[in-house]
Amino acid sequence: MTVVTKPAEKPAKDLARDVLELEAALNRAIRGKPEAVRLAVIAVLGRGHILIEDVPGVGKTTLARALAKGIGASFSRIQFTSDMLPADILGVSVYDAKSTEFKFHEGPVFAHVVLGDEINRTTPRTQSALLEAMSEGSISVEQTTRKLPDPFIVLATQNPKEHHGTYPLPESQMDRFMLRLTLGYPDPEEELSIVQDFGASDAVDVVPEILSADLLRSYQDAVSRVALKDSVGRDLLKLVRATREHPEILLGVSPRGAIALSRAAQARAFLEQRDFVTSEDVRALMLAVFSHRIQLSAGQQQTGREREEAVLLEILEQTPVQ
Repeated sequence: MTVVTKPAEKPAKDLARDVLELEAALNRAIRGKPEAVRLAVIAVLGRGHILIEDVPGVGKTTLARALAKGIGASFSRIQFTSDMLPADILGVSVYDAKSTEFKFHEGPVFAHVVLGDEINRTTPRTQSALLEAMSEGSISVEQTTRKLPDPFIVLATQNPKEHHGTYPLPESQMDRFMLRLTLGYPDPEEELSIVQDFGASDAVDVVPEILSADLLRSYQDAVSRVALKDSVGRDLLKLVRATREHPEILLGVSPRGAIALSRAAQARAFLEQRDFVTSEDVRALMLAVFSHRIQLSAGQQQTGREREEAVLLEILEQTPVQ
């Protein structure tokens, strides 16, 4: 395990180096996908949740498990199915005959890192059980509010919409994910190394425990102090308003989405060892943060992620930096 000194004893650049060490370790487990790994680290630093949308078998679960191990946090996995109930996620009170009382048994949501595997395999009622947890860091069961571990990070994997047996996530839940990323198939050379190195072993084994939950909270606090100047904030909001005014977009980005982009941009600046956000940070993350939040007009012949990103790229080109 890497020994890390207290964040208060380190300058900002050294703090970023610690997280960059984590990023490098994740890249050893997830071969050939540095952009996706960088996005995952940005979301964690920005106190956000991650939606990973891709076909089965490309490393979605491995990324989630490797991230949890690298930050030294508790980990829980929920395999969503069509017959799952909210109590299967949140927990339930069970009568104890000895004490003659009901005792609450915590569900799998009580962990620092929660992997919601194939979240669109379950019904909207069960999907919504995560809403309060993702937004407030707590759950309400039987008129009692229970705090979840801090930090609390949900990584939800989702099969593409065209796959059979899936339930589209409601807009209210999609909006609670800081960003959406995809992995895709590796190139031939990377795939060969995956087969050779991980054919008989677990890719997560190459990731050491680099941080801890306490250290991660300190880094998240440091990210929140990265300066966002008024001029950069105005550029960000111009992009937000453009999604609301574009003729092909029925539902634009919400204020929650604007906050998510600002926090993600702060995390990117932190990783670049800067104490201020630039418009480049904002624009570089716009697709990952906005693409799952917009809803295209019903009359569009082409829908899905590719068309959503094409429309956002058009907005980027038509919205100059101030």
